[in-house]
Amino acid sequence: MHSVPSTPDSSGTPESPGAAALARTDPRLPLHARLREVIAERVRSGEWSPDEPLPAESALVAHYGVSLGTMRRVFRDLVDEGLLERRQGTGTFVRRASLDASLFRFFRFGAAGSGFPRSRILSAARQVSTRTIASALGITPGSEVLHLHRLRLYGEQPALVEDIWLPLPLFEPLERIAADDLGDLLYPTYERHCGQIVAAATEELTIEAATAADALLLGCGRAEPVAVVERVARAHDGKPLEYRRSRGPAHTFRYRVDIR
Repeated sequence: MHSVPSTPDSSGTPESPGAAALARTDPRLPLHARLREVIAERVRSGEWSPDEPLPAESALVAHYGVSLGTMRRVFRDLVDEGLLERRQGTGTFVRRASLDASLFRFFRFGAAGSGFPRSRILSAARQVSTRTIASALGITPGSEVLHLHRLRLYGEQPALVEDIWLPLPLFEPLERIAADDLGDLLYPTYERHCGQIVAAATEELTIEAATAADALLLGCGRAEPVAVVERVARAHDGKPLEYRRSRGPAHTFRYRVDIR
């Protein structure tokens, strides 16, 4: 936890940094809600790495001058909201979204689909954003984005073809990395090279006819049905980080939901 010098209050008594942060919140809110706002903002700002546990509850209690019960309530709320996660025996951490495997709850590839697919980046280049891309990323139409075009495979069997758009200059560091070095999992690469943590995403499913280009890559017939998963991935503060369109042959697509 970063230390901040204390500043004297009007009575001349040094005020703790934590108390000062709480004093800047809305006094009409109950204490636990004000503390939740302060801790959540520290999470969203990227102050804490997902690889290291947050400071101990006792240290944060002393820092903010609140009770242990209040701090535990805040942690429970932030875990329920998906900002934090508890790991047995190791502490509380900033939560990473587990999204890289999510597509493969929809697509099935039989024996060839065991394990995680490898990725082949087909192209990586700057592109002027269309209205659709700009709307998904919350940027101005015509702004430059980094476009990744990739194929995902099980062995030599094509599984998905993907177009991924990333806002610039946020993801400029990726332009200095060879396509073959981006790896099969992009989200760790975003975090490692750009400092951007994907915390959540929204996905939308549709069915379309395969384009000639997609049919060639996927080994299916032109105009054959393909399942399309559109994803907007976001940071902890809700900022869009990635817009992605993944397409796979419709005959491999499966949807299941348990209703209780």
